[in-house]
Order: sequence, then C-alpha cells, then structure tokens
Amino acid sequence: MPVERDHEASELSETDPNSAEADSVDEPEGITGSVEVPDGGADPAAAATSSAGAATRRRGVLPFVVLPLLVVLLTAGIAVMKWQDSKVRVSELAGAEAVQAAKDTTIALLSYKAESAEKDLDAAVGRMTGSFRNDYKDLITKVVIPGAKQKHISATATVPAAAPVFATSDKAVVLLFIDQTTTIGADPPSNLQSTVRVTMNKVGGQWLMAEFTPV
Repeated sequence: MPVERDHEASELSETDPNSAEADSVDEPEGITGSVEVPDGGADPAAAATSSAGAATRRRGVLPFVVLPLLVVLLTAGIAVMKWQDSKVRVSELAGAEAVQAAKDTTIALLSYKAESAEKDLDAAVGRMTGSFRNDYKDLITKVVIPGAKQKHISATATVPAAAPVFATSDKAVVLLFIDQTTTIGADPPSNLQSTVRVTMNKVGGQWLMAEFTPV
C-alpha cells in the first residue's frame, strides 16, 4: 500500500499545472532581450545628423543670398547720398549766384545821376522780369526820371549785407540790407537804410529780379 501512494503522488506532480508553474522561475526584466524600434520610427541619431546637414547647407547658401542684397542696398544708398550731395551743391551754387545778381540789380535800380537818370534807370530794366519789370518801367518813366531832371536828384545805393532765404537751380529768394544816399540840388545828402526781400528767377541762363518787397 505505501508503494501505491508514492505512485499516485508521482502522477499528480506530472499532471498538476500549478506544480509546473511553481517549478518555473521568471527571468528578471532588463537583463536579457533586445530593444525593438517601433515600426515606422526614425533613428534619433540619424535624424539629428540629417538636421545638422540641412542647417549646414542653409548656412552655405545664405551668403549667396545676403551679399547680393547688401550690394544692392549699399549701391542704392550711395546713389541717394550722391544725389542729395549734388542737390545741395546745386542749391549752394544757385544761391551764391542769385545773391550776387540780386545785389547788382538792386544797386542798378536805385542808383542814378540827375544828368543821366534816363540812361541809368533804363539800363536797370534789363535786369528784371515779369510784372515787376513793367511796374518799374512805369514808375521811372512817370515819376523818377522827370523828378531827377527837374529837381536835380541823384541817388547812390550800396548793399552791405545779403543772404539767401532759399534757392533752387532756377529760383531764389534773397534778403538784402540797403544803404541809399540821395542828394537833391544843393541840399545836404540824406541817408536811408532799408531791408528788402527780392525774388530772383533764372531766365535764359541769367538771374533776373521778379519781386522787390520792403520788409
């Protein structure tokens, strides 16, 4: 009878699943096995290498894009600076010419001698233009020349100071400070100081007076 028990116990151990699970020992995680890359996933090292390569290519192309643009901008800037400098020089030259013409014309239209008033003042008319020329011509013909002959009037004008208000290549406004000495017959000379604002227009290459306004 004891032998039969041993035989039964042996059969139970061979067929009992719980006994088989007890006999097996689980393998600790992380010790063995391989790391699987998910399907469709990218290798991080390869991705980083590809990104670095693209960045290097962009940096290589960038100078070829930026340098021509800088050249264009610099060229345009230089052209603008030259144009502005040229414009300033033209304005300065025109201003200097207009100031000198304004001084000469003012002296001519305010200076005359009693015995040659008509000749002196008529010559000044050629330095004027527009309606101012007509108004001046009318004034000297009707008032100044007859008075100079009848009362023996002579006048001399000087311009001690003058300055341009603004000037372009064909138009300028000039401020003039005038000293005028007038002699009537045997009377002592009288002096008159005044300030005028004149407009000069360039006509046919010559600066002509278009306005004469006391200020």
